Order: sequence, then structure tokens, then C-alpha cells
Amino acid sequence: MKLALIKSAVAALALTIGGAAYADKASDTLAVGFTKELENVDSYFNSSREGVVLQRAIWDGLIYRDPATNEYIGNLATSWEWIDDVTLEFKLREGVTFHNGEAFTADDVVYTVNFVSVKENGVKTQRNVNWMKSADKINDYTVRINLKDPFPAAIEFLSGPVSMYPNEYYAEVGPSGMGLNPVGTGPYKATSVTPGQHFVLEKNENYHDSPKGQPTIGKIDIRTIPDVNTQLAEMFTGTLDLIWQVPTDQAEKLGQMEQFNVVNESTMRIGYMTLDAAGRTGADNPFTKLKVRQAVAHAIDSQTLVDALLKGKSKVVRSACFPSQFGCEQDIKAYEYDPEKAKSLLAEAGYPDGFTTEFYAYRDRDYAEAISSYMNAVGIKTEFNMLKYSALRELRATKGVPVSFQTWGSYSINDTSAITSQFFKFGDLDDARDEQVRDWLDIADSSTASDTRKENYSKALKRIADEAFWVPMFSYNTNYVFGNEVAYTPTPDEVLRFTTMTWN
Repeated sequence: MKLALIKSAVAALALTIGGAAYADKASDTLAVGFTKELENVDSYFNSSREGVVLQRAIWDGLIYRDPATNEYIGNLATSWEWIDDVTLEFKLREGVTFHNGEAFTADDVVYTVNFVSVKENGVKTQRNVNWMKSADKINDYTVRINLKDPFPAAIEFLSGPVSMYPNEYYAEVGPSGMGLNPVGTGPYKATSVTPGQHFVLEKNENYHDSPKGQPTIGKIDIRTIPDVNTQLAEMFTGTLDLIWQVPTDQAEKLGQMEQFNVVNESTMRIGYMTLDAAGRTGADNPFTKLKVRQAVAHAIDSQTLVDALLKGKSKVVRSACFPSQFGCEQDIKAYEYDPEKAKSLLAEAGYPDGFTTEFYAYRDRDYAEAISSYMNAVGIKTEFNMLKYSALRELRATKGVPVSFQTWGSYSINDTSAITSQFFKFGDLDDARDEQVRDWLDIADSSTASDTRKENYSKALKRIADEAFWVPMFSYNTNYVFGNEVAYTPTPDEVLRFTTMTWN
């Protein structure tokens, strides 16, 4: 088994290794492999996990949430307070500079917030920013952020996807320029960007006293390598030091080899199926019928998917959120695996012989193919389409798709608003367009009373389950593989934290 894995990896490497630079502890360079192509390094103009990783390395937010304790700590802000239900005031850290030498002040916060909060400026994931109305400068190191409505999850969002940008530089270069030459205040500065392919980060020697911790490793060399076998080959030959999201079967084999450390950790990402209940792909498409959607839910054996494919710390998920998130109701209608029930429901819906549909996915082909097989088995014949993430997202946003396998990591935000409200409030990716669900989420998102938030998230999630608008299936885990020269302890939020990596 070990020999077969090595031969497969080396064979893949022989086709692709030309020109690769060797990782080198002596030169203080950590080589990391990414799987998915990042559409834009500008953290507001991508929605991929790779983008989150680079965001946390290059930029800082006003607040930091400790991944172990979930405590909120000042980062670019030293303190904050609620002036009223829709106004947050921050005292900013003095003496911080951006990578290009610009001093960090209230002007940068005001510019960033006032840019990203305007929908027409095109931030990719609107839910991360559309709760903000504007920002006002009180003095050079005091700023207020004005909310459109009460939004108690604001602190959580400000500790995650809301990064602060240099006002002068961003006004000059915009998202395209920031994507090519990123400038932040973070622990690492980008010194080279080849879009979608290669990113080089170097330690910020002037990094402020941040709760993220001071960087230790001098250079991070990141290359996009879509093929897992090629990644494995480069681990064997030493041109990569660290890879992640490694499929379970390969990770298990690598874990038997002394030269590698393999760590499995849970994540906040869930896998689910979207169904075109709103009729975006045609008013007569089968998924507009409740019994068809329920049939799909009964057709999928989520426990077997977890046991056979995901393994590790993954669990079956029934609700349209991650269980630890605030407001993620678990007492909802569950659809047990029952293929005969699925066939019966299809017949009741008018499809005794089943039907054919296009089925889309963008990652984890083996998971997607297994899901497709389950649907085929009950008579829903799938025409399988595997697209890049950006292409599938664009297709869903503009035209919709009848059914797709999707995942969402909530930007590691521990609040139900980061997932359920993202996809069920009539945005571009809402395939349900249910007014009751939207209204309950609006109340939950804006109430300052915890009990009210929980009650309305519960109502929304129960209806999503009753109507089978989504078919949640499982939570993800991530396998991290790194060489013996690297010391790293992954966190459950699926963020590679380069500041906590050291050499052995």
C-alpha cells in the first residue's frame, strides 16, 4: 500500500515538477499547497477558504476572536462599546503601519467601511458587509461604525471577514490592484502574486502587538496545485512542506509514514444540497414540488457518507447551519435514509418513473459522485457537471441550477446569520425565496435579545427542514499533512494560521 502510494505520487510529479523550488528550512521558507484557484486575493472579492487563509495572514480586523476560547480581543482596535443599538465606537491602536508604510488611522476604517458597505461596489459576499451603513471619524484614533439596523452579530463579523484597508492605496488601485499587490497590516506581507497560481508572503518585521501572535517563519511560498497526487508527490520529494484538505484515504496512508505528521481536525464547513424550489430554472422543474425535495432528502445516506468517505471528526448534519453556531436549531424534521420512501414520494409527485436532471458540484468529486449515485438509485437520473467554484457560483447567481452539491464554511463565523441568512434572504444564491423564512431571519438578525434571536432562527430552520429547501448532509473535517520539520496545531475553524507555525 505504501509503495503503491509512493509510485503514484512520483509518477504524477514527473509530469509537473519542472521548475519547482525546493522547500528549505535553512532559508526559512515554508512551501504550502493550495488546491483551489483563488479568483482574487482582495479579501472582499473572493469567497473561498484559500481567500480566508490569505486574508487572516495579510490583513487585520478591528477585533480578534481567540479560536480556543472564543474570547473577543482587541486587534486594530484596543476597545469598543455600543453607543446605542446601531452604533459601535472603537478606540484604535496607535503606531500601526500598513505594509506600504501608510499609518493606520480612523481614515482607513472610515474608507474601508464606506466602500465595502455600498452594494454597487460589488463585494462578493454581501452578507459579510451589508449590515453596515457607514463609518464616521471622531478623531484620528476614534471611529464609529453605524449599522443599518440592530445587528448583534456585528462583533463576530468584525473579528472575521471585515479587514481594514489603507485608504490612500485602495482609493488609487481598487480591488484589481489590491488583488495583484495586496497591502495590509497583517503578520505577513505579500511580496509576489501570480493570480490563481503562486503567492509569496514574507514576515512583517514591524508587526504590531497583535493577539494573532508574532510570525516566526520568514517566508511562506504558496502554490496552487489542483491535483492531489501531485501534491503528495511534492511532499515526498520535499518541494512542499504542508498540504491540507487531503482526502481521507491518502491521509490514512501518509499517517503510517514516519516522515509525515497527519492531523485531522473538525471544521465549521458543512456539505449540503441545494434544490431549485423557487423555480429559477423553470417554473415546472421537479424541485418546485415538496414531495420531490423530500424524496431527495430520503434518498441520501448521510451516515454512510460520513463513515465511508469523510471519516475523522465529521458528523451527520440535519439543520441548515453548523451545530455550534448561535441559533442553530437542532430540533428539526429529519429525513432518514429510506430509498423506498423516496421512490414512493416521487410517484406521488407525478414521477413514477423518475426524471432526469442536471446535477452540479465544484469540489470533492468522490462525495459528489456518491450523492449522484444515491439519486440515480431512486430514479432521479443525474447529468453530472463538475465546474470550478467561481463558475458554478456565477451560474447559480445568474440563472440558477436545478440541484447542486455545495459546501459553506461560514467564514468561520460562529453565528447562524453567517450561513442561513446568507442563503435564505432573497440574495443571488437563494433557491427557496420563501418570504416566511426571510422575515424570521430578518428578526433574528436584528434583535438584540438572545431569546428572540433563537426563537426566530428556530422558526426559520424548522421551515427550511419541513419544506426540504436544502438537504444538509455532513460537517467537514480537514486532514493536514506536514513534514517533521514543521510544528503546527490546527484549529477547528479551518484557518491556516501561519503565525502559529514554527520549525522543529
